[in-house]
Amino acid sequence: MTTLDDVVRRQLRASTIPAVRDVAALLAEPSDVVAVLFYGSNLRTGLTEGVLDFYVLTAGPPERGIWPTVSYREFDLHGETLRAKIATMRLTTFAKAAAARTLDTTIWTRFVQPSALVWVRDGATTQAVATAIGDAAKSAARFAAALGPDSGTADEYWRALFRQTYAAELRVERKGREGQILQFDPGRYDALLPLAWAADGIAFVDNAGVLQPAPPPAQRARLLQAWRHCRRAGKPINVVRLVRAAFTFEGAARYGAWKVERHTGIPVPMTPWREKHPILAAPGVFWRVWRARANEAAKPA
Repeated sequence: MTTLDDVVRRQLRASTIPAVRDVAALLAEPSDVVAVLFYGSNLRTGLTEGVLDFYVLTAGPPERGIWPTVSYREFDLHGETLRAKIATMRLTTFAKAAAARTLDTTIWTRFVQPSALVWVRDGATTQAVATAIGDAAKSAARFAAALGPDSGTADEYWRALFRQTYAAELRVERKGREGQILQFDPGRYDALLPLAWAADGIAFVDNAGVLQPAPPPAQRARLLQAWRHCRRAGKPINVVRLVRAAFTFEGAARYGAWKVERHTGIPVPMTPWREKHPILAAPGVFWRVWRARANEAAKPA
């Protein structure tokens, strides 16, 4: 009989392309790194275009203050430039957040989605990461039971959950974004929800794919209260993260320049001053983009 642990371990062993593994090995060079997770759209597509998304987990006690630390790096490998956005945090913090023992919703929301363990220090760390990913699935499923319909398909519960978390996290997502996530592997999410409920001790009825969770009233009330706390804290937490990232995002200038060129087609030359002062340089970059577009529009047809 398949269990949640089976699904999690199979997911973490998902195959990745050599370029991803090579970048992960470089990210793992610091001595305190214990694991590297790869996730996002490139995991689903197996391509290297755009930005590769990694979570680097390190040793040590939980951080104080705001986490994770975010950076952007470029690697010249395999005859191409590989771009990576890297979030770094302690494994202990990651595990705590995955188990919903913080007000943060971003970790369990993100890692109920597929991820691959592309580098790990040892077997004990593999077990710790697998436990945390399993906890993320249980946390997400637990809140889905409280926030979803009285009964419905797994897809309906996941959609309800993602809509609520997007609203709580101050994320500007296009309408229907939750459907884009679910459509990549609907069978996985259909199987995951009841397995996570079972692993978390939440009673439910499965009537030919129509699910009806039946947590005791006191448990449901606690979940709804916990969600209200998370929802109230979500936007302030994300605002603080954005302010912090404005001053600590390593490689922010290069990341911004790449994004501008990708979305507008207008190259932004990287100067030492722009790299050192990305916030102060932003108005000049915006002026450059506006002027280039104005000049393009003024050209005769």
